[in-house]
Formats: sequence, structure tokens, C-alpha cells
Amino acid sequence: MSGLPGDPAPAEAVAGAAKKGAAPSEPPPEMDLPVPPPVAPMLAKAVRTLPAQDGTLLYEPKWDGFRCIVFRDRDTVYLGSRNERPFNRYFPEIVEAVRRELPERCVVDGEIVLRQGQILDFDALQQRIHPAASRVRLLAERTPATFVAFDLLALGEENLMETPFGERRARLIEALAGAGDRVRLTPVTESDERAGEWFEMFEGAGLDGIVVKPTDRPYEPDRRAMLKVKHERTADCVVAGYREHKSGAIVGSLLLGLYDSAGVLHHVGVSAAFPMQRRAELVHELRPYVMPDLRGHPWSSWASQDESTAQRMPGAVSRWSAGKNLSFVPLMPRLVVEVAYDHMEGDRFRHTARFRRWRTDRTPESCTYEQLERPVGYNLDDILTR
Repeated sequence: MSGLPGDPAPAEAVAGAAKKGAAPSEPPPEMDLPVPPPVAPMLAKAVRTLPAQDGTLLYEPKWDGFRCIVFRDRDTVYLGSRNERPFNRYFPEIVEAVRRELPERCVVDGEIVLRQGQILDFDALQQRIHPAASRVRLLAERTPATFVAFDLLALGEENLMETPFGERRARLIEALAGAGDRVRLTPVTESDERAGEWFEMFEGAGLDGIVVKPTDRPYEPDRRAMLKVKHERTADCVVAGYREHKSGAIVGSLLLGLYDSAGVLHHVGVSAAFPMQRRAELVHELRPYVMPDLRGHPWSSWASQDESTAQRMPGAVSRWSAGKNLSFVPLMPRLVVEVAYDHMEGDRFRHTARFRRWRTDRTPESCTYEQLERPVGYNLDDILTR
């Protein structure tokens, strides 16, 4: 099983390095479009429950990839990331697909995802954010990415930013009539009941929730004008260490572990969202469990890991956080904490887990992967052809 390279987790680091656009900083090309780059994407606000249909809503699957706004002006293509920087060098196959499958002059909002069989694989996707062009080309050939379109900002000479979303969606369907395998159209439904079914059954394909969009709203860059509902589950984990906060000797994040069937404790993520006063209190609560060094600790091998080690852990070298101090304070693996998480990415939590409570009634040995809910798989082609 693989671990996590640092705090934040690789998915979080790549969210900073890719979703939020850590591509090389360079100005976008000059393009003859009614909506020129860059454009900050419209965002979604998290809610706990799926809103009921009020006559103005459309429901879409929430894709787990890199947000991207595509600008095409004939042969010139610009893939803008969430932080309005270019993705072009990382996804050459998407650049070529845009030239083949989208209208000659358009601006389309969507998500870059990577399929492995019938599921989305964010781990494989984040490997594309690589400094070596030869590595990117190889991965583009072996595991090509897909662009899933879900909004249309401009077409030809028309600026559609002020057009209500319901009309933009209808125009998007027409614009993607010639699309192929690398550019796909996200499905939508007007039924909140159907959206609830999607919320449950699409998870097995690697989608992580539902996005709810008002049909009467314009496109609002950098505003949380949509809603998103994501999965949340709980797990009991062993706390086997912590990292200090960047501001000083208080707790920055708790390092979480789960046992496999062979009794090996694997690092599965971190819990990090604490008020500053609580971070200071945790130092005192954890002090009786602090180990003087890594000798005898289940993660004692982390200190000697390098980039070639297959199982990277928090303390290992990581290309996503080069130069960052990944050292941690080892704890005797006796404390159990209940955390909330949305879903798993392989054998770890996809995002930072949320602290719920200490579980003094649970033994560390009972904190295994077996407790985690495994969603039923779903055919990704069935989703993309709806």
C-alpha cells in the first residue's frame, strides 16, 4: 500500500500544484475571442444535503479531477487551470482533442479527468504534473486524459457569460455535437430524486458528489454561486504522530494510521483543522505519548526514505513539497480518534480528514481498513453517455 508524501496529502498538494494552477507562470496567448483568457472559474459552496428541486435547478455529477477552462481560437488552444495558469504542457492530448472536437472559436468550462478502466484515478492524474516533458509525453500516450465539459462561456463572436445557465447548457449540447472520446459532455438531470440516486451509485466510478446549478444565473467567475454535496463517512484511526504548526511549537496536523490484514500500520492521511487554542491544548494532551525518537515506532523507516522508495510516508522526500520540512513528532500508537472523510483514493483519505472525537473505547488494533465502506463500482461509460 502507498502512503502520503507530506502534509498536505498529495491530492491536497496537487490541488495547490495543479487544481489551483502551479503550472509555470506565463502570460496567456493573445486570442480573438469574446471572452479572452484568463478567467477564474465559477465555484461551488458546500452544503450537507441535496437541495430540493424548486423549478430552477440542474444537478450534475461532481467530477474528481483538475478544473480547467478551455479557450480555442482556431489552432491556438489555451488550457487554463483554476488559478488561471496553463495546463498545456501537462496535457498535450487534450490540446489536440480540443482542436479536433470543439468548435473553432469557443470557451468551455470543465474538468480534466483520467480514467483507469471504468473508474477515475486521481493518483494517476496527479502524476501528469511533472517537470520532465518526456515523462508527460509518455503518460499522455499510455494513459490519456479526458476533458469533461459542463459549461459554455463563449461561442464564435458570442459572449455567453451573462446568458442564464439553462440556455448555456442547451448551447453546449449543440457545440459538442462533434465531440469524440477525449472530450465528453457531463450528464445533467432536473430530478432531485434522480440526483439522489446518482449521489449514491456514481461514487464507485470515482465521482465525489453532486453539483447543483441554478438555471437562471449568469456565469460568475471566482464566486461560489453553485452548490455541492459531497460524501462524508467516519473512521476510527490510530494517531501515531503529529506535525508542528508553521507558526511554532503547537500541533499543526495529526498523522492518522490504519492497520492492514497483516498487522502493518499504514499512514492514511491527516487531520488538521483546529482553532489555534485547541492546537496548543493538543500539545499537552499528546505529551504523555511522545516518543524520544523513532526507534520502536511503526513508521521508524520513514527517516531513511528517499524519492525512490515505493511507499512514501510523511517525512519522505516529495516532489509536491520540495524544500518543505516534513518532519514529525512520533507518538506511541495508543490513541484512537474518530474522523470524518469524504472518500478514499486508493488506500488513503482523498482529502484532509475532519476531527470528530477521541475514541477511548476503541483499541488501536481495531482500527483496520475493514471498517471502511467500499462503494459499489459503476460503469463510467454509462455515466458519460447519459
